[in-house]
Amino acid sequence: MAQEPARSPGRGTMYVVGITCAGVAVLAYSIRDLVVHPVGIEWLILVLLTAASGWATLRIPEMPISFSISDTFIFSTGLLFGPSAGAATAALDALVLSYRMVFSRKTAHRVLFNVSTAAIAMWSATQAFFALAGSRPLLEGSFAAPRLLALLALFGALDFGLNTGIVAIAVGFERKKPVISVWREHFLGLWVSYFGGVFGAMLFLVLTLLNRFDVLLLIAPLPLILYMTCRHALGRAQDQINHLGKVNRVYVAAIEALAQAVDAKDQVTHDHVRRVQDEAVRLAQALQVDDDGEIQAIKAAALLHDVGKLAIPEHILNKPGRLTPAEYEIMKRHAAIGADILSVIGFPYAVTPIVRHHHENWDGKGYPDGLTGDTIPIGARILAVVDCFDALTSDRPYRPRLSDADALQIVADRRGTMYDPRVVDMFFSLHGAGVAAPSPKPVKRTASTATAPAGAGHDAGEPWGDAQHLRAFFDLGRAAAATPPPALGELLWAHLSKQLPASAFVLYAYDVADDALVAIYASDPAATGDPMEPIPLGERLSGWVAATGQTILNSDARLDLDAAVREQSSLRSALAVRVDAHGRTSGVLSFYAAAPNAFDERHKRLVEAAARVMADTGLVPTASRNDARMSQNRASSITSMSATVR
Repeated sequence: MAQEPARSPGRGTMYVVGITCAGVAVLAYSIRDLVVHPVGIEWLILVLLTAASGWATLRIPEMPISFSISDTFIFSTGLLFGPSAGAATAALDALVLSYRMVFSRKTAHRVLFNVSTAAIAMWSATQAFFALAGSRPLLEGSFAAPRLLALLALFGALDFGLNTGIVAIAVGFERKKPVISVWREHFLGLWVSYFGGVFGAMLFLVLTLLNRFDVLLLIAPLPLILYMTCRHALGRAQDQINHLGKVNRVYVAAIEALAQAVDAKDQVTHDHVRRVQDEAVRLAQALQVDDDGEIQAIKAAALLHDVGKLAIPEHILNKPGRLTPAEYEIMKRHAAIGADILSVIGFPYAVTPIVRHHHENWDGKGYPDGLTGDTIPIGARILAVVDCFDALTSDRPYRPRLSDADALQIVADRRGTMYDPRVVDMFFSLHGAGVAAPSPKPVKRTASTATAPAGAGHDAGEPWGDAQHLRAFFDLGRAAAATPPPALGELLWAHLSKQLPASAFVLYAYDVADDALVAIYASDPAATGDPMEPIPLGERLSGWVAATGQTILNSDARLDLDAAVREQSSLRSALAVRVDAHGRTSGVLSFYAAAPNAFDERHKRLVEAAARVMADTGLVPTASRNDARMSQNRASSITSMSATVR
C-alpha cells in the first residue's frame, strides 16, 4: 500500500514525520538483525519475487493510492523468516510501489512515509503472530489447523488494519475528512486482496514446514490470479466513475443553463451567481463545513436559489423602485416555488432546503416558514449573507451599486436579526475587516412634527380640488392644445416646476419604430446627461413605467440617468408617470429631485393629472434631434436650472 501524502501543515505534518521516524527505526533494527542473524538464500528468492510482482501495481480510482499483488510473497517471508525479514521485504515492496506510483512526484518524504508504513505494519503483525504462536510447533496437536487458521487471520487483520489505517489517517489530514469515512470509502474493499495473500502464504507455510520449498512453483500462479481479479474489479469501478463523471457534467451544465435562464429574466449577469457560488463555498470551508455533500449542495443552490423567480411577473421582478406590500407578497413566493421546482429533480445532495430557506431570518421574521437560529440550514445561512453582499455591490434595476464599505455596514446592521452572527463574523474575517458597529437608529418623527415636502400643496385631496389647481390645469390644457411637441416639455415645466420639489424634468415620447423612448425635452441636460439617447422599452425607470403603466415614486433617480453622469449626480428621487393616448403608451413625464423621498402622493396625483391632460396632445418622437436640442436651449435660457435642489 502506498499513498501520496500532501504538504499539509500542523498536525498532518507532525503525523507524517512521526510515522516516518518510527518506520526508519524499525527498518534500521530489521536490517541490523538480518546482518547479525542471516536467514539464508531462500529469503532472497522471495525478495526477488516480491520485487518482480511489485511492478504489477493497481491504482484505486480517484484516489492517490496504489497497491500490488505481492502480498503472498511478503507474508510468506515474514511467517517463514521472522519480523526483520518481513519488515525489510515489505519496505522493498513499498519502495517499488513508490517508484511506480501514478502521478507521483517521488519526493523524499513521500517515499519514506510509504516505506515506513509498510515496515511498521509487517513488523508489528509478525511480532504478534510469533508471540501468540509461542514455541509450540504449528502443525502439532489436536486443534492445530483451527489454531493456525486463527493465528493467520489475526496476522492478516493486524497487517491490514495498520497498513490501511496509517494511510487513511494521512488522507484524512490531507482532505480534512473523518478517518473512518476515508477508510470505509476507499480501503475496506481491499480486504479480499490482503486475506487472499494471507491464505496463499498459509499454503506456502504449511508445505514449507513439510520440507517442500519447491512448492513455490505451485504457489506462483496465485498472485497472478489475484492481480487479474482485482484489475478487472477496479477497471469496472473506473468505468462507473467515468460514467458518473459524464452524467455529473451533464447535470452541472443543466443547472447552469437553468441558472442563466433565471439571470436573464432577473436582469442579473451570470457573473453574479458565479461570484456568489465561489464566495459561499469559501465561507463554508472557513466555517469548517467539511461534508462534501453539503459543499456540493451549496454550489448548486448558489446557482439556483432564485429559480422560483421564473414564476414571478416580470414587471414586479424588475421594478426599478420599492415594491408595494402586495407586490412584495408576490415576490416572497419565489423561495417556496423554487424549492418545489427543484424537488422533482432528485439531487444527490440537499439543495432544496437551502433554496427554500435562503430568505429565513435568524430572528424568525423571514419567509417562507419563519425558521429561527440553527434550525435554518447552514447552507441557507451562508448563502443569505453572501448573496446580500454581492447584490448590494452590484447595479440592479431598482438601485445603483453600493461601495464595499457601505455594503459591509448593512450586513453588520443585520447581524443577529437577519443573519447568523457566526456567519457574519467569519464573512468579515475573510474580507479582512472587523465587524462594523451597527449604524445608529434614525429618530422616528411623529405625525405632528413631520414637515411637508417642498412644493406640496395645502390640499391632500385631488390636485384639482381647489380653484387654484383647477385654473392651472385649465390653462395647461388650453396651452397644450396649441403647442407643438418640442415645446410641450417647456410648457409642462413652466406650469409644474413651482408645484413640485423637482430639480430637473425630461419629457419622453414613445417611438413605435424603435420600441423605445426618445427625449423631446430636457430642462437640464447637465443634470440628466444626454437625454437624446433612446431608452428601450422596459429599461431604466422611464422605460419600465412606459412598459408597465405603473407610476414610479421616489426611486433612485440615478437609475434613469446616462452612465456618464450617474456616479457624480446629486439627484436621488424620481417621479415618472406614463402618458397614454387611446389606451397606448404615448410618452413619459419624468421629474427628478436631489433630496431622497422628495415626492409624495400629492405630487404623484398632480403629475398623473398632467399626464391625462397631455394624453390628447399627440406626443411624437419624430421631432429632430436639432429641434429637441433647441428646446433644451430655450429651457435653459428660461429656467436656468442646475443640478442643485431647490
